[in-house]
Amino acid sequence: MTAENPTILATSAFFRPGRYGPLSLRPGAIHRFAAELAGNTAAPKICVLAQATGDPEARIGAFYSAFAGTEFTMSHLQLFPMPNVVDIRGHLLSQDIVWVDGGSVANLCAVWRVHGVDEILHEAWQAGVVMSGVSAGSICWHRGGSTDSYGLELRGFTGGLGWLPYSNGVHYDAEVQRRPKMHELIGEGTLGDGYATDDGAGLVYRGTELVEVVADRPGPLGYELTRAADGTVTETPLPTRVLRYDA
Repeated sequence: MTAENPTILATSAFFRPGRYGPLSLRPGAIHRFAAELAGNTAAPKICVLAQATGDPEARIGAFYSAFAGTEFTMSHLQLFPMPNVVDIRGHLLSQDIVWVDGGSVANLCAVWRVHGVDEILHEAWQAGVVMSGVSAGSICWHRGGSTDSYGLELRGFTGGLGWLPYSNGVHYDAEVQRRPKMHELIGEGTLGDGYATDDGAGLVYRGTELVEVVADRPGPLGYELTRAADGTVTETPLPTRVLRYDA
């Protein structure tokens, strides 16, 4: 099944620790919410894309371990050193959810464009496959955001896919540079107005409209960031619904 409308879930949320802590990750509330958005909570198909970290096999294996024994059927699309799927378009269009892992958003978008994956993902989005992800996997759908793709000092990134005509800030409450850098980049006009998420929060878009902010626990919020004519930036906390799913 697929979403009734083109849907993006752009987050700063991830897996939850399993019974044995961080070495036994399990699907988070955000993943089960993505399945709900796709209209398939019984047996959702999720394809993981990890190009933002160069498709490391250990990380991809950790995803398989996390989803093992759950209602999810996981696959992955690998582009390093070459595609692991013969029919990339057919594979992505057959999914309920595409989940994009974090890392370098600059490298992620560049590699997608080299392989034409950006165009295939857009087709899948329009067909109702839920596009989702964390960190770089959140910024990529937007025009840009703040990134450590170029080094430890955050810089502005303006090469996103741009399906969502906003800027995007991730890890807003968790990394000390994130909030002031987003204010700086929007204030000086490098980035346009946009939205940001604390760790654990996610933005739900139907088409290009933000329709809801969710969080995997109480506390994390989403924010709207808008620039005034004098360059000052207003940050407005948005109503954020806490997701409730059985472990």
